Amino acid sequence: MRMIRFIAVFILLAFLAPMAGAAAWWSTVDRPSSWRSADWSATGLLPDPVTSEDAAIYVLSARTGGFKGAFSVHSWIVVRERGATHHTRYDKVGWGSPIRRDGYDADAAWYSNKPWIVAKLTGDKAARAMPRIRTAIASYPHSNNGDYRIWPGPNSNSFVAHVLREVPELGAVLPPNAVGRDYLPGGDFFSVDPDGRDVHLSLFGLAGLSAGLRSGFEIHLLGQTAGIDILHPALKIPAFGRVGF
Repeated sequence: MRMIRFIAVFILLAFLAPMAGAAAWWSTVDRPSSWRSADWSATGLLPDPVTSEDAAIYVLSARTGGFKGAFSVHSWIVVRERGATHHTRYDKVGWGSPIRRDGYDADAAWYSNKPWIVAKLTGDKAARAMPRIRTAIASYPHSNNGDYRIWPGPNSNSFVAHVLREVPELGAVLPPNAVGRDYLPGGDFFSVDPDGRDVHLSLFGLAGLSAGLRSGFEIHLLGQTAGIDILHPALKIPAFGRVGF
């Protein structure tokens, strides 16, 4: 009985309270009423590809639209081959071709919400990682029409999280409020990153654990994540995201 009370209090404090706070904050934010009225234009976050010949890989996230923006972000991948004069963007979306290539500007706002850079790799390191990025994108098993499920996955964040696990050189995980990040490809229950530095347990993205040098220690519940980043000290707070020390 004491253990049940402890678990209930933990869920209340670690998950439900932050989500309630995020919902209250989001209700005060001025946001577009529909995707038609939203801003989807470039933000100037990424450097002009014409001025640099270096290879580059970026992972970006931005709050998503509607009330779900209180609890989740949308994530995507941007690559630029060495010598290329443009970025190429990859999103997984719930309409049309599931893996969308250049559906939007590389650093465009998402539902009027400005993105930020979650991870980046440039220069020789990016050039060496590029083939693995291409392979990870091409091999994603949920890339067909009808393979998208907004919750608990596979969704846009499930796709990007798959690429990050397959290419550990990027040295990052998605924000704690990237709902769907914990849905393992094929509905697997257990996964170890190729370099062995992170392990993941997942019950179809509904509950699970992650631990390792990149993940720190994470508890997953209903698409949200609570935990601590040890390598780059920070708390991982459901709905709010990563809060560094």
